[in-house]
Amino acid sequence: MIGAIIGDIVGSRFEFVEDDHRGKNFKFFTRECRATDDTLMTVAVAQALFLCKGDYSALADRTTSCMRAIARAHPITGWGEKFYHWLFDSNTTAPINSYGNGAGMRISPVAWVAESEAQLKQLSNVVTGVTHNHPEGLKGGEAIAMCVYLARTGADKPTIRRRAAEYYPILNDKYFSVASLQLSYGYDELGNWVTCQGSVPHAIEAFLESDSFEDAVRNAVSIGGDSDTIGAMTGSIAEAFYGVPTELEEQAFAYLTDDLKGICHAFELIRRPRLGRK
Repeated sequence: MIGAIIGDIVGSRFEFVEDDHRGKNFKFFTRECRATDDTLMTVAVAQALFLCKGDYSALADRTTSCMRAIARAHPITGWGEKFYHWLFDSNTTAPINSYGNGAGMRISPVAWVAESEAQLKQLSNVVTGVTHNHPEGLKGGEAIAMCVYLARTGADKPTIRRRAAEYYPILNDKYFSVASLQLSYGYDELGNWVTCQGSVPHAIEAFLESDSFEDAVRNAVSIGGDSDTIGAMTGSIAEAFYGVPTELEEQAFAYLTDDLKGICHAFELIRRPRLGRK
């Protein structure tokens, strides 16, 4: 999940910045970077999975409690309005029927513990469904989880593209590319840029056109829009496919508080390995 965290941190300083970042030549980590809600919720999912100890029958409750505990320890992080009320209002327990891209940015840990595609889908839907129970939210979370799982288990990029296109057929459109998105993608008045359908396939494409972990994150940031979340989604897939250079991991950990670092280290004890690529 460190890939999601790095993508979030690198993309954080470009969130809500509409100009002057439609390229890949930017400094990766700066003082302006920070870990956002994307990192916090990814860590919360990892903690929930760790606490389940292989028995995921109570995963929904664990996910809810971990998300709320971590959010309340880090309250000033830029939460969406509906999600903020869900996190901080103890009387609110029902899902919020969201299809926001938060479903995709936090889901990667499930792909590191799942033993099969069937289990992956089950875990993804449980974790996503505690808040993002809209069909598009569930689909977006599962699409990112599936890409991470396929990358982790040795699938090549043509296979990952084919499987991802089962969720989002636009990934088969030859005109849907990082180059075209750099020219045309970004903020819109309807808010599509923060939905699953308006950012998940874009994050997947950023990975598919990359040649390294860092290049994938640069692709994600270069297209604009919700840069921290797209960076988190792209980074989560890129980690599983390429691995993460040690120096980038060390730099990213410098942005985390001790409690978050501790959960990341604990998750390493249960996550499954990356398989070799043929």
